[in-house]
Amino acid sequence: MRVDRFLSNLPRFNRRQVRLLLVERRVSVEGVTVSDPHHEVREFSQVCVDGEVLQAGKPARYFMLHKPQGCVSATADPQHPTVLDLLNEPDKGTLHIAGRLDYNTTGLMLITNDGQWSRRLTQPTTKLPKVYRVETAQEIGPEYAVTFKAGLYFAFEDLTTQPAELELLGPTTARLSIIEGRYHQVKRMFGHFNNKVIALHRERMGPLQLDPSLAPGDYRALTDDEIRQV
Repeated sequence: MRVDRFLSNLPRFNRRQVRLLLVERRVSVEGVTVSDPHHEVREFSQVCVDGEVLQAGKPARYFMLHKPQGCVSATADPQHPTVLDLLNEPDKGTLHIAGRLDYNTTGLMLITNDGQWSRRLTQPTTKLPKVYRVETAQEIGPEYAVTFKAGLYFAFEDLTTQPAELELLGPTTARLSIIEGRYHQVKRMFGHFNNKVIALHRERMGPLQLDPSLAPGDYRALTDDEIRQV
């Protein structure tokens, strides 16, 4: 949100007062004096006027987790362990998952409390690739790559999938890159050829790749550089 809109939304300031506050350089965001009305204010930003804190802000948190089989991509579940159960962090209830994985799908999972950041990562409009290693019950033919690149029609949603890239790694193993996250999308794509997916592992989301040092169930905080890449 723009800083002028943030201040105007407060009951104590009208638009004229906000303009004066900015011109007189009485507003600071994250300790930096600002006069540009377009300066961004986020939910994590500390905002002050004349030294008075109007929004305290809070720390943004970002984690990378190697999801194992047998846990659900949810913040809570009455029957199964969740990915949040794997985190030894305070205030886990403020975190959410950026890009869910099925119960038995493994691999990269990103967890944060920054909704703007996670939307950039997961929305199809950003066209950030989600890369999976796929193992199938039957051999993967050359026609798969052609069909996936052209897009597949999903009758349930009445849509055609965005072009996907398939790299064959072995007779029944491939790397698939998609920019969407439709319901069971990868399994449905291979199901078009009556070929069952027997193992699915997410290697990458956009610029972020699963840290090879993380064993299944392990996690770590993202680095500042990794956060900025999204």
